[in-house]
Amino acid sequence: MEHLTIGYAMCGSYCTFEKSIKQLEKLIEQGYDILPIMSENAYTTDTRFGKCKEFNEKIESICKSRIIHTIKDAEPIGPKKMCDLIIISPCTGNTLAKLTNGITDTAVTMAVKSHLRILRPVLITLATNDALGAAAKNIGYMLNRKNIFFVPMKQDDHEKKPNSLVADFSLIPTAAEFALKYKQIQPVFN
Repeated sequence: MEHLTIGYAMCGSYCTFEKSIKQLEKLIEQGYDILPIMSENAYTTDTRFGKCKEFNEKIESICKSRIIHTIKDAEPIGPKKMCDLIIISPCTGNTLAKLTNGITDTAVTMAVKSHLRILRPVLITLATNDALGAAAKNIGYMLNRKNIFFVPMKQDDHEKKPNSLVADFSLIPTAAEFALKYKQIQPVFN
């Protein structure tokens, strides 16, 4: 495999952090270099799912790189061609809405904007409770946008959370291979 760098961006779907970090480790095992990126909230918020300091230290240790967590530090990603692919894992409905509407107010949205301006691929690992509700239009819009790809997703609890969709995190490495070829892995919805 040629030497490739993946920008691995994490947003505040805190309940999926452990699954996401497991796939981050698999990407490193496959030989990718990883540039870790986190939204400011993901980087600084303690939750019932864990302490931010512990997550941050674990990610930096795995990647052997400091986490980009400010808009200022994320801006050069595109102009300096720092990544071959950006994976947003997890991507919240809030971040998806911002990307759909061109809002750049976090390190993650800036990283994606900067990366897309040089026409490189972005892979979205969605995790949101309103995917089949308020966020549905944003998913539809992004499915038709150039250089945007999705990790296959499914309802995680159709009885208690009928509007919720979560990506199959185990498919991130395979979906990344497809996205690097500018192709969408199928099916998108399982």
